[in-house]
Amino acid sequence: MIKSRIFITIVLSCIIASIHAYDPDALQDLCVADKSHGTKLNGFPCKEMSNITSSDFFFAGISSPAVINSTMGSAVTGANVEKIPGLNTLSVSLARIDYAPGGLNPPHTHPRATEVVFVLEGELEVGFITTSNKLFSQTIKTGEVFVFPRGLVHFQKNNGKSPASVLCAFNSQLPGTVSVAATLFAADPALPEDVLTKTFQVGSKMVDKIKERLSTKK
Repeated sequence: MIKSRIFITIVLSCIIASIHAYDPDALQDLCVADKSHGTKLNGFPCKEMSNITSSDFFFAGISSPAVINSTMGSAVTGANVEKIPGLNTLSVSLARIDYAPGGLNPPHTHPRATEVVFVLEGELEVGFITTSNKLFSQTIKTGEVFVFPRGLVHFQKNNGKSPASVLCAFNSQLPGTVSVAATLFAADPALPEDVLTKTFQVGSKMVDKIKERLSTKK
């Protein structure tokens, strides 16, 4: 009986922990990422205080539009812990996305963060899909905000004739991005072809054509 109660308590604790999972809270004022350290943790090890400078908390990379040279017509500039070491353990990051006319940020997910986008300029069609396959989509304009819940597939598309830009905020220092198409068709090593043909109910020639097109877009 006691063993059963202990087991149930452990299971419930694991469930509660998984429900409230997010970047862990910092236990000190600063933990500037030491990316040169060989040890890999859930986050980066901390620099010695004597080696920390103000530049560890600064990044100018999202102050102006990025050069868009992708076939999707969009460019993402991250302002996360990989660019700003001072974000380590602080559970927050930003990104800027620029879109050419007709540009698309294709369907993707962020496994470690909810995303909020603020439109800097232009007009975008945005949306996300729930686990019950319901689409929530809306057109957003300059100064407006839209939220993409954590882990759900979402997209943004510039349907206008002029460039558009958004500023994105995440509740993770490194939210991660899983692109749906690239994950399935450009994995290395490749996903078994019969998995793709059966999943999408198409022939192997179509799968090969998609793989070839995605590989040329890297």
